[in-house]
Amino acid sequence: MERTLILFKPDAVQRGITGKILTRFEEKGLKVVGMKLMKISPDLAATHYSAHKGKPFYDGLVRFMTSSPVVALALEGIGAITICRKMMGATFGSDAEPGTIRGDFGVSRSFNLIHGSDSPEAAERELGLFFPEGLVDYELDGFRWTYDPVEELGQG
Repeated sequence: MERTLILFKPDAVQRGITGKILTRFEEKGLKVVGMKLMKISPDLAATHYSAHKGKPFYDGLVRFMTSSPVVALALEGIGAITICRKMMGATFGSDAEPGTIRGDFGVSRSFNLIHGSDSPEAAERELGLFFPEGLVDYELDGFRWTYDPVEELGQG
Protein backbone atom coordinates (compact mmCIF):
# COMPACT_ATOMS: atom_id res chain seq x y z
CA MET A 1 0.00 0.00 0.00
CA GLU A 2 1.10 3.52 -0.76
CA ARG A 3 -0.03 6.83 0.73
CA THR A 4 -0.15 10.24 -0.90
CA LEU A 5 -1.07 13.81 -0.04
CA ILE A 6 -3.71 15.58 -2.07
CA LEU A 7 -4.54 19.25 -1.53
CA PHE A 8 -7.76 20.75 -2.84
CA LYS A 9 -6.46 24.25 -3.46
CA PRO A 10 -8.29 27.51 -2.63
CA ASP A 11 -9.94 27.66 -6.07
CA ALA A 12 -11.48 24.18 -5.62
CA VAL A 13 -12.76 25.10 -2.14
CA GLN A 14 -14.14 28.48 -3.25
CA ARG A 15 -15.86 26.95 -6.28
CA GLY A 16 -17.57 24.35 -4.06
CA ILE A 17 -16.27 21.32 -5.96
CA THR A 18 -14.32 19.54 -3.23
CA GLY A 19 -17.06 16.94 -2.81
CA LYS A 20 -17.10 16.15 -6.52
CA ILE A 21 -13.33 15.73 -6.55
CA LEU A 22 -13.30 13.61 -3.37
CA THR A 23 -15.98 11.36 -4.86
CA ARG A 24 -13.73 10.59 -7.83
CA PHE A 25 -10.95 9.34 -5.58
CA GLU A 26 -13.31 7.25 -3.46
CA GLU A 27 -15.06 5.79 -6.49
CA LYS A 28 -11.66 4.85 -7.93
CA GLY A 29 -11.13 2.71 -4.84
CA LEU A 30 -8.69 4.80 -2.81
CA LYS A 31 -9.04 4.88 0.96
CA VAL A 32 -9.22 8.17 2.87
CA VAL A 33 -6.83 7.94 5.83
CA GLY A 34 -6.77 11.65 6.68
CA MET A 35 -8.80 14.73 5.78
CA LYS A 36 -9.13 18.25 7.11
CA LEU A 37 -10.21 21.73 6.09
CA MET A 38 -7.49 24.19 7.03
CA LYS A 39 -5.89 27.54 6.35
CA ILE A 40 -2.27 27.10 5.34
CA SER A 41 0.04 29.43 7.25
CA PRO A 42 2.71 31.34 5.34
CA ASP A 43 5.36 29.24 7.12
CA LEU A 44 3.73 25.96 6.09
CA ALA A 45 3.34 27.17 2.50
CA ALA A 46 6.99 28.27 2.40
CA THR A 47 8.12 24.88 3.72
CA HIS A 48 5.83 22.90 1.42
CA TYR A 49 6.92 24.83 -1.68
CA SER A 50 10.58 25.32 -0.65
CA ALA A 51 11.79 23.61 -3.86
CA HIS A 52 10.29 26.53 -5.82
CA LYS A 53 11.84 29.32 -3.72
CA GLY A 54 13.49 31.88 -5.98
CA LYS A 55 11.39 30.99 -9.03
CA PRO A 56 9.30 33.78 -10.58
CA PHE A 57 5.99 32.20 -9.53
CA TYR A 58 6.97 31.37 -5.92
CA ASP A 59 5.63 34.47 -4.13
CA GLY A 60 2.32 34.31 -6.01
CA LEU A 61 1.98 30.60 -5.24
CA VAL A 62 2.50 31.13 -1.52
CA ARG A 63 0.07 34.08 -1.57
CA PHE A 64 -2.53 31.99 -3.44
CA MET A 65 -2.21 28.93 -1.18
CA THR A 66 -2.66 31.06 1.95
CA SER A 67 -5.56 33.12 0.55
CA SER A 68 -8.39 30.76 1.46
CA PRO A 69 -8.93 27.37 3.11
CA VAL A 70 -7.74 24.17 1.49
CA VAL A 71 -8.72 20.56 2.05
CA ALA A 72 -5.77 18.33 2.93
CA LEU A 73 -6.43 14.72 2.04
CA ALA A 74 -4.35 11.60 2.67
CA LEU A 75 -5.20 8.70 0.39
CA GLU A 76 -4.05 5.08 0.47
CA GLY A 77 -4.02 2.34 -2.14
CA ILE A 78 -1.76 0.25 -4.32
CA GLY A 79 0.01 2.71 -6.63
CA ALA A 80 -1.90 5.62 -5.08
CA ILE A 81 0.60 8.29 -6.19
CA THR A 82 0.55 7.32 -9.87
CA ILE A 83 -3.22 6.78 -9.87
CA CYS A 84 -3.90 10.19 -8.31
CA ARG A 85 -1.55 12.01 -10.66
CA LYS A 86 -3.23 10.43 -13.68
CA MET A 87 -6.63 11.39 -12.30
CA MET A 88 -5.48 15.00 -11.73
CA GLY A 89 -4.35 15.49 -15.34
CA ALA A 90 -1.86 17.94 -16.82
CA THR A 91 -0.81 20.86 -14.61
CA PHE A 92 -2.88 23.43 -16.48
CA GLY A 93 -6.59 22.86 -17.01
CA SER A 94 -6.35 24.20 -20.55
CA ASP A 95 -3.89 21.38 -21.37
CA ALA A 96 -5.54 18.59 -19.36
CA GLU A 97 -7.47 15.80 -21.02
CA PRO A 98 -11.24 15.53 -20.54
CA GLY A 99 -12.01 12.96 -17.86
CA THR A 100 -9.25 14.22 -15.57
CA ILE A 101 -9.98 16.52 -12.63
CA ARG A 102 -8.20 19.48 -14.18
CA GLY A 103 -9.55 18.65 -17.63
CA ASP A 104 -13.13 18.60 -16.42
CA PHE A 105 -13.05 21.48 -13.93
CA GLY A 106 -10.14 23.72 -14.92
CA VAL A 107 -9.28 26.20 -17.66
CA SER A 108 -6.82 28.53 -15.93
CA ARG A 109 -3.06 28.47 -16.24
CA SER A 110 -2.84 29.95 -12.72
CA PHE A 111 -5.53 28.17 -10.74
CA ASN A 112 -5.09 24.42 -11.09
CA LEU A 113 -7.42 23.14 -8.35
CA ILE A 114 -5.34 20.36 -6.84
CA HIS A 115 -1.91 19.26 -5.67
CA GLY A 116 -0.70 15.68 -5.43
CA SER A 117 2.58 14.22 -4.20
CA ASP A 118 4.86 13.26 -7.08
CA SER A 119 6.92 10.50 -5.43
CA PRO A 120 6.94 8.28 -2.34
CA GLU A 121 9.60 10.51 -0.79
CA ALA A 122 7.57 13.66 -1.44
CA ALA A 123 4.43 11.97 -0.10
CA GLU A 124 6.16 11.04 3.16
CA ARG A 125 7.49 14.58 3.59
CA GLU A 126 4.21 16.28 2.66
CA LEU A 127 2.03 13.99 4.77
CA GLY A 128 4.27 14.80 7.75
CA LEU A 129 3.80 18.52 7.12
CA PHE A 130 0.01 18.43 6.78
CA PHE A 131 -0.79 15.57 9.16
CA PRO A 132 1.79 15.83 11.97
CA GLU A 133 -0.75 14.14 14.25
CA GLY A 134 -0.62 11.04 12.04
CA LEU A 135 -3.14 9.24 9.87
CA VAL A 136 -5.98 6.85 10.65
CA ASP A 137 -5.39 3.12 10.17
CA TYR A 138 -8.49 1.02 9.60
CA GLU A 139 -9.77 -1.81 7.44
CA LEU A 140 -11.80 -0.64 4.46
CA ASP A 141 -14.17 -3.44 3.52
CA GLY A 142 -14.32 -2.06 -0.02
CA PHE A 143 -10.69 -3.10 -0.55
CA ARG A 144 -11.93 -6.72 -0.68
CA TRP A 145 -13.82 -5.75 -3.82
CA THR A 146 -11.23 -3.36 -5.23
CA TYR A 147 -8.04 -5.42 -5.07
CA ASP A 148 -7.56 -9.12 -5.82
CA PRO A 149 -5.46 -10.14 -2.81
CA VAL A 150 -3.79 -13.03 -4.64
CA GLU A 151 -2.61 -10.94 -7.58
CA GLU A 152 -2.05 -7.53 -6.03
CA LEU A 153 -1.34 -7.99 -2.35
CA GLY A 154 0.56 -11.26 -2.63
CA GLN A 155 -1.77 -13.09 -0.25
CA GLY A 156 -3.20 -16.52 -0.81
